[in-house]
Amino acid sequence: MTGPFLDIRRATKSFGSAVVLDGVDLGVARGEFVSLLGPSGCGKTTLLRIISGLLRTDRGDVFLDGEEIGGRPPHRRDVGVVFQNYALFPHLTVAENVAFGLKAKAFPASGIAGVVSRYLSLVRMSEFADRSVRALSGGQQQRVAVARALAVKPKLLLLDEPFSALDRKLRETMQIELKRLLRELGTTAVFVTHDQDEALVMSDRIAVMHRGRIEQYAEPQAIYDHPATAFALGFVGLSSRIAGTVVAEEGPDHVRVRTSLGALTGRGRFMPGSAVVVGMRPERLRLCGENEGESGASSTIGGENAIEARVRDVVFQGARVQIHCDAPDDQPLLVDCPAGAAYPSPGDTARIRWSVADTLVLAQEGHAPQALAADGAAS
Repeated sequence: MTGPFLDIRRATKSFGSAVVLDGVDLGVARGEFVSLLGPSGCGKTTLLRIISGLLRTDRGDVFLDGEEIGGRPPHRRDVGVVFQNYALFPHLTVAENVAFGLKAKAFPASGIAGVVSRYLSLVRMSEFADRSVRALSGGQQQRVAVARALAVKPKLLLLDEPFSALDRKLRETMQIELKRLLRELGTTAVFVTHDQDEALVMSDRIAVMHRGRIEQYAEPQAIYDHPATAFALGFVGLSSRIAGTVVAEEGPDHVRVRTSLGALTGRGRFMPGSAVVVGMRPERLRLCGENEGESGASSTIGGENAIEARVRDVVFQGARVQIHCDAPDDQPLLVDCPAGAAYPSPGDTARIRWSVADTLVLAQEGHAPQALAADGAAS
């Protein structure tokens, strides 16, 4: 079995006493689009710069297509980069910018015009070929930067938050167009972003980074539906989180948790006494009427959890209405409702129910997980 197309092994990087990357492993398959997702300072841009050759690891190895490239300078790695500010040459035309990398690689002069024409067509910028890049909009400059990076046919394309300067509507359009283009070309790409929606839309897999480590590496739906840590739950998508303490096992792979809103049952394997977070996605919660059951968690795994909470605010979001309820520790308790449905007003008491199957139990950040292994022993 062959290894990953891009294979990063135990990458470590410090700046002074600050550890920015702490033994990161990452494998990217050929033709895959992977996003490095995380907050500022998590190490995602440092990792991208190490892959590109702009930084060297303190320890660790970087392999691309089976070759170790960690010691090579950037121009010998066969890696294309699209920077956040695009880094176009303002004194050159659109076509001249795209041609620049081809000339630097001593591409036959007779073929440059054809390659430039093809890649400008792919990014829908053919009619701007003779225009100065200074006369382009942000979205147009971004397309030119992508065309320039792809024209030299790199083995790997790196993108460092290329949409951050665009307005929301244009950013969403460019996300879909870039995803289509890279799949059409079969290009392997690593994309840095702090925008969770962007990562969910574009990625084949997402590496959720936090404090110099990858907390979870999986397909977007797997990370959303089955976050591995409380940080991944809170960073990827909206969620409601209630701190609690495990009081008992509730059948295989489920535990009962004591919280300030009552006892709740959810998916997890923890020893009694473990400090945990009970997490729910807002669209999985529903408001119920006064006669629809008592408050408190169901004791059956196929059942439901139920709580009561005071409504703090009601936010109209077009097709959805988001209900914000008071919860302990100043954490929001969110419920998504379809627009047009009946919903309470601020100050009302809301009865909220949701399935035990949609209830996640995760270790609190900073606490030892005290999870149960498959044989029931603590791990």
